[in-house]
Amino acid sequence: MGFPVQRPRRLRSTPALRRLVAETELRPRHLVLPMFVREGATGPTPIASMPGVVQHTRDSLRKAAVEAVQRGVGGVMLFGVPEHHDAVGSGATDPDGILNVALRDLRQELGDDTVIMSDLCLDEFTDHGHCGVLDARGRVDNDATLEIYARMGVVQAESGAHVVGPSGMMDGQVGVIREALDAAGLADTGILAYTAKYTSAFYGPFRDAIESQLTGDRKTYQQDGANLREALRELALDLEEGADMVMVKPGLPYLDVLRTIADTADVPVAAYQVSGEYAMVEAAAANGWLERERTILESLTSFRRAGADVVLTYWASEVAGILGS
Repeated sequence: MGFPVQRPRRLRSTPALRRLVAETELRPRHLVLPMFVREGATGPTPIASMPGVVQHTRDSLRKAAVEAVQRGVGGVMLFGVPEHHDAVGSGATDPDGILNVALRDLRQELGDDTVIMSDLCLDEFTDHGHCGVLDARGRVDNDATLEIYARMGVVQAESGAHVVGPSGMMDGQVGVIREALDAAGLADTGILAYTAKYTSAFYGPFRDAIESQLTGDRKTYQQDGANLREALRELALDLEEGADMVMVKPGLPYLDVLRTIADTADVPVAAYQVSGEYAMVEAAAANGWLERERTILESLTSFRRAGADVVLTYWASEVAGILGS
């Protein structure tokens, strides 16, 4: 018998064969579209560092969300950009704050046709840009922040969120929010825990998107990028506290973390393809250095291959249109 006996290339020889034996599937239902809604906006406002992404008005938000759902996306994740900021992020708990009214808009427009998720964090609303309130020494006060998170969770759920996404990395946040939701008769509202949210340079464009007021950094509460075992500790705590889903953020720089958590967790696992990942591909494609569509699909497939059941990506609606239902 001639050499070589084994010829793996046989199964790559035609598009039909490659499709038949593909191990990983990327479908619109796996994708969640993060969206920004800006208080007082008179039209969609482009975000310079995220070409193709805008701060929506309430009206353009509804239209874009409907289009994404018609294309088959699995859900949307909503972030609010308020006009007013203060030390305690009071707009986050105001039922008439921009995030909460926009949630009501989407729930009225979409009902249960998609999964409406809301970011549960204070960084969009505080005048210092941190994810929690500060104590007298200027440090993020974990337990005082939890009290606000509990109120935020209830308001967001009452406003229409199917799932709330606590992203502040406060110790005990999932348990406090779960207890508050249950006490308010909102036991059906799910929690997507940002289990491993790393302090990262890849968040830069996002801070433009929410017009962040941040001074300093978030290293005392977001996870150190050098650590993996710590992520597993956070996973165990979030599951114990009642998380319905868990997430790794950012995505591509932490695929090893994603794979490890996916192999460990007994709940669905999400990954967030963050603003910096998006911006890098868009910039390289604009310069002709990468094939844009191929690069986008390859990056999203990598999340699925690493174990993500759900991928949050700013390309969700576009990719759903490419993939079809």
